[in-house]
Amino acid sequence: MPDAAPAITFDDVLLARCRLAGVANVTPVVTSRTLDAAAGRRLFLKCESFQRGGAFKFRGAYNKIAGLPEDARRRGVVAFSSGNHAQGVALAARLLGVPAAIVMPADAPPVKLAATRGYGAEVVLYDRRGEDRDEIARRMVEERGRTLVRPYDDPAVMAGQGTAALELLEAVPDLDALVTPVSGGGLMAGSATSARAVRPSIRILGVEPEDANDTFLSLAAGERVAIEHPSTIADGLRQRTPGALTFPILRRELEGVLLVSETAILEAIRFLFLRMKLVVEPSGAVGVAAALAGLLPEGAERVGVVVSGGNLDPGLLPRLWPAGAEDAGRAAAGAPSRAGRATGAATA
Repeated sequence: MPDAAPAITFDDVLLARCRLAGVANVTPVVTSRTLDAAAGRRLFLKCESFQRGGAFKFRGAYNKIAGLPEDARRRGVVAFSSGNHAQGVALAARLLGVPAAIVMPADAPPVKLAATRGYGAEVVLYDRRGEDRDEIARRMVEERGRTLVRPYDDPAVMAGQGTAALELLEAVPDLDALVTPVSGGGLMAGSATSARAVRPSIRILGVEPEDANDTFLSLAAGERVAIEHPSTIADGLRQRTPGALTFPILRRELEGVLLVSETAILEAIRFLFLRMKLVVEPSGAVGVAAALAGLLPEGAERVGVVVSGGNLDPGLLPRLWPAGAEDAGRAAAGAPSRAGRATGAATA
């Protein structure tokens, strides 16, 4: 039986780029000789930390809401998110004049809660371990007649996220590999669709925390696997299972998934801050963590890394200093880190 048609095509990404033109930031691609020396290859960081709302999520949220019929816009939208999708939906809705309500876990980083409210959205809190965010959102959709803007399992959202990788490959066309954080899979599904269309030979790898390895396990099993509630500091990567629409794309396009430890993530945040003057949240730092830990595959000499967000929770700062200074200096000098594990799941 032939494979089902993909949830999105490259044409969907190109349409998203048209909608986002003049609205989303074309974020910078940043390089560092010090980082290259530490990783042992050329790295090109696509810094979505400089996107509106501080993360790539704005792209997909705006593309989804901008494509809604006028009557649906008037009724408003509902979303659920731990933070960055919440901010992206809230900001996109404000720009388009659309009412927005966001279901967020009570333990979401305070900085993300404050930003979401600051963009004008209604925030509805829930207990991550005792309540079902999907059910809360569905009830609000039914009661208020609103449209649900899913964080990843939506073709318009995936297509919007794919514009980040498209910009990266237009800036650096001769990449050997693309490395992107992966959890629910919206960013990766969109990125893989763009990358494969623009550069068919490119190697595509995801990165997850060791304690939030739903995609790694799912690829190994050949089907979606659900894990227990992850406890990683990378709050944007705490999904329990890949999306139903994103997973077939991940299974087809990913060479594998690299797993990084919490220590490796903290080392990467310190390195980016101290050596490159970049403020990056844990979820956004996992690709750099994999590079510094020596997990990138042999033969990938020019690697694009999507730094997915910069909304760093100030409460995390005590874990970065003062103990981090020695580790950051060691990484900057090019010494190999032992904070990660070289693991992957083949999709062939």
